[in-house]
Amino acid sequence: MNPISAVWPGRSYPRGAIWDGEGVNFALFSEHATKVELCIFDNQGRRELQRIELREQTDLVWHCYLPEARPGLLYGYRVHGPYKPEDGHRFNPNKLLLDPYARNIDGQVQWSDALFGYTIGGKREDLSFDRRDSARGMPKCKVIDPAFTWGEDRSPNVPWNDMIIYETHVRGFTMRNAEVPPAMRGTYAGLASAPSIEYLKRLGVTTIELMPVHAYVDDRYLIERGLTNYWGYNTIGYFAPERHYSASGKVAEFKTMVKTLHSAGLEVILDVVYNHTAEGNHLGPTLSFRGIDNASYYRLTPENQRYYADYTGCGNTLNMVHPRVLQLIMDSLRYWVTEMHVDGFRFDLASSLARELHEVDRLGAFFDILRQDPVLNEVKLIAEPWDLGEGGYQVGNFPVGWSEWNDKYRDTMRAYWKGDGGLIGEFAQRLTGSSDLYGRGGRRPHASINFVSAHDGFTLTDVVSYNDKHNDANQEDGRDGHDNNLSWNCGAEGPTDDPAVRALRARQQRNMIATLLLSQGVPMLLAGDEINRSQGGNNNAYCQDNETSWVDWALDDDKRKLLAFTQRVIALRRAHPVFRRRDFYKGRAVRGPGVKDIAWLRPEGGEMTDDEWNQDHARCLGVYLGGEGLTETDGRGRPIRDLSFLLLFNAHHEAIQFKLPDYADTRWQALLDTAFADGLEIDGTFDADAAYEIQGRSLVLLQQTSR
Repeated sequence: MNPISAVWPGRSYPRGAIWDGEGVNFALFSEHATKVELCIFDNQGRRELQRIELREQTDLVWHCYLPEARPGLLYGYRVHGPYKPEDGHRFNPNKLLLDPYARNIDGQVQWSDALFGYTIGGKREDLSFDRRDSARGMPKCKVIDPAFTWGEDRSPNVPWNDMIIYETHVRGFTMRNAEVPPAMRGTYAGLASAPSIEYLKRLGVTTIELMPVHAYVDDRYLIERGLTNYWGYNTIGYFAPERHYSASGKVAEFKTMVKTLHSAGLEVILDVVYNHTAEGNHLGPTLSFRGIDNASYYRLTPENQRYYADYTGCGNTLNMVHPRVLQLIMDSLRYWVTEMHVDGFRFDLASSLARELHEVDRLGAFFDILRQDPVLNEVKLIAEPWDLGEGGYQVGNFPVGWSEWNDKYRDTMRAYWKGDGGLIGEFAQRLTGSSDLYGRGGRRPHASINFVSAHDGFTLTDVVSYNDKHNDANQEDGRDGHDNNLSWNCGAEGPTDDPAVRALRARQQRNMIATLLLSQGVPMLLAGDEINRSQGGNNNAYCQDNETSWVDWALDDDKRKLLAFTQRVIALRRAHPVFRRRDFYKGRAVRGPGVKDIAWLRPEGGEMTDDEWNQDHARCLGVYLGGEGLTETDGRGRPIRDLSFLLLFNAHHEAIQFKLPDYADTRWQALLDTAFADGLEIDGTFDADAAYEIQGRSLVLLQQTSR
């Protein structure tokens, strides 16, 4: 590659390295830098060929235009300025830095002490400036040609109340799938392959929520232990797809995946980590933001700016108060919508994004800007509504337009089916959309993202197989992962050949899957829960890029039965709007005296009384869901009507006779009974006033029919 001879002033926007068909514009924000150098590398990224000083600066953005540059060019930055950690400044031009706006990042971090801005082993990092060059161990930014043929691609735009989310990991979903070509396993191409899409369509989910796909870093301490940051919550590039998941190494592979999933009617939501970066605390490496402008990009402690305000538990917190940092995040979100065509985002530790000063501000600038943005106010926004700082737990407090992971739903459902007492009132709230959390300010049931398991914690199989976490493989002496899992091993810890224990575990899984899919709100399934995926009791498998985390596609008879059961319940949910209402229940009469849109029933007959809701021993209740009580209309404004259903729940270990309600001209047809191995071996209908024997620890669904 010949040296670049022509350097033009260029423009300050857009940020990053942008190919316009004739040359490349480079633009980098740094408020406190004194000098910025653009470093050009050979095609392998091994040799630094040239340094070009960016002499133009507009509104604190350094920029130039290289008419001779082309897509494929590898580059990085060196940024000069004061090295005064006590004042928040950590400039070190010996450290090659990644462009925060890089569209592609080539290579991986090769760990050595040279990646740190201070000399490791020095008395203090502000007194030990490190002069070693880090370029050899750094990945390089790569200029891309963004051209892609999207054709007639359109978002499936699934209505919120119709959504069924499937949380999965790009790599883990296909690594063990023998039907996917070997070269495509663990990649975007593998997720978009015919076997993957056919499975997802047969399952019946509508929306794929991908764990982080932004370029990330494997922590040094993990690499030294032979582990990796498998989950990917360690972002270093907010515009670049993680190259580790690409079969081709091209950004276009991600776009092809999205286009293919859209063609199959499947939405794509990204789990995004804008709360912190991979650079860690004040003793972390200098990879990008820290060396470009530490005092602007990060929240620093006012009393000593050497240290970071850490609301994330990951060492640092991005400085959302700074307008250029806020702009970075907004630009990233818009990029993934406009250029990559994704349909929405799930925000990791979203409460940290709302912090204006120290407190969590419910109407922070970030939320205001999102709601006003012409691109982002049209996509789906999901919050993980907590962080690790004071006041960070904000379940139910996010603004209209946001949905939230509802951990209260998870905890209640696990505890109820485990057999804990005094929960039927809480259980009823969660089953019907958590109106106590979301039934104000114009929010609707879909504000609640319901789940019983997610990537963080036990899988569903492990919820019913382990009393305690078993995280030895993480090499953290059991200090990591939650201790209060609300799990129950059904009589034996871990794998067992005991047929009674295995049968009970299978029933408990059916109970929780059916409860999840028949609850109001948006259900989210963890990938593999429908086929008995276990992590061997590891409830924090963030560093396990191996068979512990990968979905096992070798289906035995038990796995096939659970899959068939899950498919059947999903089909019931999708066929009947009574299970996915747009509005909360009102408890009003809809058909004759005493027949409401919803009615809570006791086993002996009749509606629950106030005293009965408060009985600690109560484990059994029923709920009538009136199909004629729907208030929504279809696309032409016509009222939507449905059949009516009766759900019976029994978390007690013994069978209970449940008296079926006597509504005029009514019989009850049983559709599901989780007491049976596949939930389907049911025959016949039952008269009103008859008793249905609901087995211990089981759920029954009956449909109202005419005599």
